[in-house]
Amino acid sequence: MTERTTGTGTDEAVESVFREEHGRLLASLVHRFGDLDLAEEVAAEAIEAALVHWPERGVPDRPGAWLLTTARRKAVDRLRRDQAYAARLAVLQVEADRTPPAPPAGEDADLPDERLQLFFTCAHPALPAEVRGALTLRCLAGLTTPQVARAFLVPPATMAQRIVRAKKKIREARIPFRVPGAGELPARLPGVLQVLYSIFTEGYAASVGPRLQRLDLAEEALRLARILRRLLPAEREVAGLLGLMLLVHARRDARTGPDGGLVLLEDQDRGLWDRTMIEEGLALVPFALTGGPPGPYGVQAAIAALHDEAADLWTTDWPQIVALYGVLLILAPSPVVALNHAAAVAMRDGPEAGLALLENLAGEERLRGHHPYPMARADLLQRLGRFPEAAAAYREALALAGTEPERAHLRRRLSAVEPASPDTGTGA
Repeated sequence: MTERTTGTGTDEAVESVFREEHGRLLASLVHRFGDLDLAEEVAAEAIEAALVHWPERGVPDRPGAWLLTTARRKAVDRLRRDQAYAARLAVLQVEADRTPPAPPAGEDADLPDERLQLFFTCAHPALPAEVRGALTLRCLAGLTTPQVARAFLVPPATMAQRIVRAKKKIREARIPFRVPGAGELPARLPGVLQVLYSIFTEGYAASVGPRLQRLDLAEEALRLARILRRLLPAEREVAGLLGLMLLVHARRDARTGPDGGLVLLEDQDRGLWDRTMIEEGLALVPFALTGGPPGPYGVQAAIAALHDEAADLWTTDWPQIVALYGVLLILAPSPVVALNHAAAVAMRDGPEAGLALLENLAGEERLRGHHPYPMARADLLQRLGRFPEAAAAYREALALAGTEPERAHLRRRLSAVEPASPDTGTGA
């Protein structure tokens, strides 16, 4: 055992180890004992034991293996004390034992990496959609229940109830802790990817609150996507999702001004973009697009790559972006994709062409309450000089926008198209 740190330094080391090892530790315990509640409880007890022993003895050379051994012993002790609990787990263990253990991975050969099983369990289609992301953050990212509650903007008590119900569903429905077979994987993997992308999207463009971005949440999703990429290196859509996240997150520092205000793509200082992250994302795009028909995330990554490679908005390869959105409309048709396609057409062919496509989407249910739709209409109407209509659209977007930076931006745009008030000489 290596004496690395003491006191507060050890506490920080334990926290760092816990963040890195939590998902692997929990997945290994769930695979061994077949019960998520038991796994979480003994994992927490192992961390508590580390906080007691490591300040005196130093952080072990293989902290993950130490935590796993300690947690397994505590689980066995608990099962010996509770025979009824042990009998119930024995039934669940039959399902877990049908799946061979994953081969050791990473630096700790004593701690097999079984997180892939946990990814698919947390994103199982039998679970309600609103808890899949919460479980993923709780189990694989190691966030506490209050932290998960903050991520999803609900009270901690509400999130605790959701997580308890989800665990009960896993137990009662006998949802297996296993990786889907080759025949199941194409149907199940998109659900896992969607969970990660939803977490990332909320971090990149917060739905409500005082800030435009929640970088901690976006970075957690990115960390989980990296893990998934390591676990499924042959899956092109996993590479596509990771590439998309990297290429979009690379712009994070340029998306807001010093006051936290929204900065549009056309006005961003591209010198602030993270070139290292862009290069990493660009390297994933060819793999995501070759070797078979492209997937939705690979296509979106290619679109993001064209944006990141351009010197400015006006020299961006808009014809290619329009073509890629056309492909995306076939692969994953949705009103939101159609909205983005229309915006790209407006850049290629002019605002009138884009507006015509937007007007065709006016009746789409999914765009009601989606402020980017009236915001896009308002922008094109303003560019066409149709200021009263633009003002009405900006007011509609303002009523729907969820973050203060977006509302402040829309108020500025609205003041630019509204007629001056005769009383004050300013926009309404």
